[in-house]
Amino acid sequence: MGKKKKKAGSKLVPAGKNFEEEVFAFIRDKSGKGASLKAIFKWASKTGEMDGVYDALENLVTAGKLEEFAPDLFRAKQSASSGATKVGIVDMTQRGDAYVVIDGHLYDVFVPSHKTMRAFNGDTVRVRITSMGKNKKPEGEITEIIKREKELFIGTVDINGPHNFAVTDDRFNNYDFYLPAEEVKKKKLTAGDRVIMRIKDWPPGMKNPIGEVVTKLGAPGDHKSDMEAILVETGILYHFPKEVEKEADAIPEAIPQAVIDARLDIRDRFTITIDPYDAKDFDDAISYRELEPGKYEIGVHIADVSYYVRRGSAIDKEAYSRGTSVYLVDRVIPMLPEKLSNHVCSLRPHEDKLTFSAIFEMDMEGNILSEWFGKTVMHSDRRYTYEEVQEIIENGTGEHADIIANINKITLALRKKKFANGAISFETQEVKFILDENFVPTGLYVKERKEAHMLIEDLMLLANKRVATLLAKQHSRVPFVYRVHDSPDMQRLEEFGLNARRFGYKLKLDSPKNISGALNALMQEIKGKPEQNILENLAIRCMAKAVYTTKNIGHYGLAFDYYTHFTSPIRRYPDLMVHRVLEDVLEKSPLTYPKQEDLEDHCRHCSATERKAMEAERESVKYKQVEYLSKHVGEEFDGVISGITPYGVFVELIANKCEGMIHVDEIRDELMYDDARRRLVSLTKSRNYELGDSIRIKIKKADMGQRRLDFQVVEHD
Repeated sequence: MGKKKKKAGSKLVPAGKNFEEEVFAFIRDKSGKGASLKAIFKWASKTGEMDGVYDALENLVTAGKLEEFAPDLFRAKQSASSGATKVGIVDMTQRGDAYVVIDGHLYDVFVPSHKTMRAFNGDTVRVRITSMGKNKKPEGEITEIIKREKELFIGTVDINGPHNFAVTDDRFNNYDFYLPAEEVKKKKLTAGDRVIMRIKDWPPGMKNPIGEVVTKLGAPGDHKSDMEAILVETGILYHFPKEVEKEADAIPEAIPQAVIDARLDIRDRFTITIDPYDAKDFDDAISYRELEPGKYEIGVHIADVSYYVRRGSAIDKEAYSRGTSVYLVDRVIPMLPEKLSNHVCSLRPHEDKLTFSAIFEMDMEGNILSEWFGKTVMHSDRRYTYEEVQEIIENGTGEHADIIANINKITLALRKKKFANGAISFETQEVKFILDENFVPTGLYVKERKEAHMLIEDLMLLANKRVATLLAKQHSRVPFVYRVHDSPDMQRLEEFGLNARRFGYKLKLDSPKNISGALNALMQEIKGKPEQNILENLAIRCMAKAVYTTKNIGHYGLAFDYYTHFTSPIRRYPDLMVHRVLEDVLEKSPLTYPKQEDLEDHCRHCSATERKAMEAERESVKYKQVEYLSKHVGEEFDGVISGITPYGVFVELIANKCEGMIHVDEIRDELMYDDARRRLVSLTKSRNYELGDSIRIKIKKADMGQRRLDFQVVEHD
């Protein structure tokens, strides 16, 4: 609180304790929004003790009971140990109310719109629970915004005389941005311009934040602008700060001899990488050698990112902030600068590289006879693509065909054991686009996972599982990062069983023991059929989400008691955390993460960044699907009803897996939504609309800005 001039002739007396308590009570009752100096004086004028306001405020701030969180704006300061507030993530509704999701709490805290304290969707906040509402669910108010989820926002300029705004696109953001006249003039803004902006200021008395335009975007339909918009909307950082790039550029590519001498040298062992044809970051390699008849050494070698990215460095802080690489349809937003991800750390062929390895002695039945974990230096003899390896597996001929055949036999044995133990086989259909030189989709196809993909996947699963088992069993007191997956919700599974029956499939899900076998049988039965993608996605929605945590509960989907992520530190920060903990344990050095709560916070953050990345990836696919079908407006396609809501019917097209919606207003019938069976019922006794129905549609509209396809019914079976 700045020094205030006292009025001439006024008589000031020290604020007494009773008056201080009255001031504190008045401000505390204003809860999280606080009280302005003007409001405090107005209140104090009624008490006749205006002269003591400044001293009372100064004493209360000094005592830590109040905080001046903005100029001349005060609020009660919550004690960290009082337990009166909790930290959580804001989940905003379209109405402007919010729910604060608190880790470990059964119910989210409901916050009405007038008590959200200018929070945005995804912000980390402190919430005070004020009451228990209906059904004993908590209600509260946000008292502090700890961290903004997003720095940048997308908006459309609205010029209206002296009052200019950028109207935000995000339907869960209730604040448009005020644009001062000088900002409009400086950036040469006109009505309808699409812009990226940030909050420049937000004075306490203003309803809307003052915006600063970072850059102008092209109109919807411009590829570059639309991809940038997706990244901004999802809060993905896509430019590295200069200090990070500078720090990366200073990292030498040559490996010191002393570092090589301190590691296990495996450069003489046959080592290969197997990746997509367009991959640039190779973070895993496998090695093979026959030790004696029936006994083989299989090595899983992972880029040693932790050697180059030191804890607390600018690169490390940026990598943690990003949490993961993001794979859009047309580009990769890497977690690490290109020099590291594509050069220094990448396990490129015919180059010596530093790695962290899990080396197993195994027999052809996939039994582990012995294992070793530690730092190594390796040399990749050959870079294979998945297509090359698949051809060798199928034809039995090609370079090193005998070695690949043996590795494949071992991984087949591992896979068989995994499913015998109760793992669930989800083969989700991934849509890939064929893009021209301008990134315009000229075609699309469904990516097929074959044995070559599963060969690598099973070896990575093996390394992840064994690293987690080592830490859990031999070093159980060491805080560690697990990748866990909880058991499914039985009620949701029962609903899925009903949906499967609508497609003509019977599913016995009467007990948790039967789930994996029943689902695996169904996945095999629907393979290659029009409804495959729909039922697989519905099944996945029944499952709990896999997350990172220090509290191990096992991985239900994989049927592993212990599991972690060790194999991709170039593109996932949790793997880097795992490497650091494992190195500390193996070297018997002081732990990098001495406190479990610190590591748990990091796990929560990484789970959140993973969700953001997945959202951005999904939105980029939706955008390209809409762009692809924009050339087919007015054409007819066969589809399958993939979802039913009160306001419309979702249809997945059989030919290309694109999904759009038929709005209820487009259906010439009187319809009622049957919530129990999730269907639209015809009140004229015409055709009902149910999940799994075959339907022929016409594409009515392809909205690039909203990334939405609108369909019309042509024929409904």
